[in-house]
Amino acid sequence: MNSTPRLPVGLKVFERGWLSANNILLMGPDDSALVDSGYCTHAAQTVALVDAALDGRKLDLLLNTHLHSDHCGGNAALQHHFPDLQTRIPPGEASSVARWDDEALSYQPTGQQCPRFNFQGLLEPGSTARLGGSMWEVHSAPGHDPNSIILFEPDSRTLLSADALWEKGFGVVFPELVGEPSFDNVAATLDLIERLSPLTVIPGHGRVFVGVTEALEFARQRLMRQVADPSKHAHHALKVLIKFKLMEVHSISRPQWKRWISETPYFELVRKRFFDHEALDEISEDLLAELVFSGAAAAAGDQIENR
Repeated sequence: MNSTPRLPVGLKVFERGWLSANNILLMGPDDSALVDSGYCTHAAQTVALVDAALDGRKLDLLLNTHLHSDHCGGNAALQHHFPDLQTRIPPGEASSVARWDDEALSYQPTGQQCPRFNFQGLLEPGSTARLGGSMWEVHSAPGHDPNSIILFEPDSRTLLSADALWEKGFGVVFPELVGEPSFDNVAATLDLIERLSPLTVIPGHGRVFVGVTEALEFARQRLMRQVADPSKHAHHALKVLIKFKLMEVHSISRPQWKRWISETPYFELVRKRFFDHEALDEISEDLLAELVFSGAAAAAGDQIENR
């Protein structure tokens, strides 16, 4: 099997890492579109990357696969830079965006940032969207986020999988953390991806890959472990939130970190649901120690740093 990804003509991937989701730019003869805009602290870089790739052209369309802060945090900056930009979002949270409810949108509960943005249209599952001169199918992909969509181009069999499938796993299943059963949704989305049978997957994080069968098997094995012990999934999710914060701020004093933990509602919500026999301070210190032990963080004196 050819292990080299083959992307559609006019498609460019900006692989951004883990604080910002990957940005996918699609350029056709008459239109251009960007899928996902990264985190707000990287917004200036996102605008610069898109500007350079367009080389004097304007960006016509911005789409978000879902509205987690690492996928739409650059929306406001792009809308400011491209005044005629049209933005489309999945329909599930349209009312929350319209009234800008940062609690319903998860930004306040997770202790993350996202500047307010607007939208002009919806990405309805079951519809198609013309992006970069090609027609892409819009599919519902609940699990990691109940309102997420994925995009599939059937001619090249290219899938923009967002956080529904990475080369090694998938995103934290956030609804499960607050008592909304969603592991079955993850399984159904993996089954959908298998039915679509993509040749190339462009994930929300990580490199473009072609080993789709292997990635699906890895994801299903991970899901089985999470279903068998949901508390391990919850433990991992809290560690992800801490690592995300460290990537955002780079360095934070221990008092600031403790205050952020206490003021971020997800930590107490998850503690009550999965670890009610432990104090929040004890849990957070254990999580930090694990990050330090793995080399993902450093703690010296009063300072905690990202690594």
